[in-house]
Amino acid sequence: MTTELPDRKKLPHDVPSWVQSGSIWFITINFLPRGVNRLCHSDVSSAIRKSVCFNAERGLWWPHVIMLMPDHLHGLFGFNLEAGFRKTVSDWKHYTAHEMGLCWQRDFFDHRLRKDESFDEKAHYIRQNPVRKGLVNKAEEWPYLWTMVR
Repeated sequence: MTTELPDRKKLPHDVPSWVQSGSIWFITINFLPRGVNRLCHSDVSSAIRKSVCFNAERGLWWPHVIMLMPDHLHGLFGFNLEAGFRKTVSDWKHYTAHEMGLCWQRDFFDHRLRKDESFDEKAHYIRQNPVRKGLVNKAEEWPYLWTMVR
C-alpha cells in the first residue's frame, strides 16, 4: 500500500517591517538526498566557505556560526534586509547548486533570535550537532564549523 505524502508547504520567510538589518537568524538548509554525505568533504566545504565569505564581503549577510553536517547546514546569520532575506539565501543556494553541483532541498528553515533567546545557547546547539549524531566525541573535533563575525 502506497501512501502519498502531503504537499510540503512553502515557508513564507516574511520579515516584519520593524526587524532591523543585522538581526540574528538561525538557518537550516537541507541537502538532497537526506542521509548522504555530500557536504563534509574538504573541497566542498572550502567552496561553500568561499561563497559564504563572498556574500559577506558584498554586505548581503553577516555569518556568525556555520556548521556543515553531511546532509545539511546550520548557521547563525545577520542579514541585510534591504537586499532581501529570502532572495539572499535563495540566490546563494542557486549559485552553489549551479557552480558546485549541490542539490539543496527546496526552501529552508529560519528562526529569528529574539531578545529572550541566547545567541550562545543557539551556537552551543549548533556546535553539539555532530556529537548528538555520533560523528565525533567532542564538538571541537568536528572540522566543518566556522565561527566568523561576532
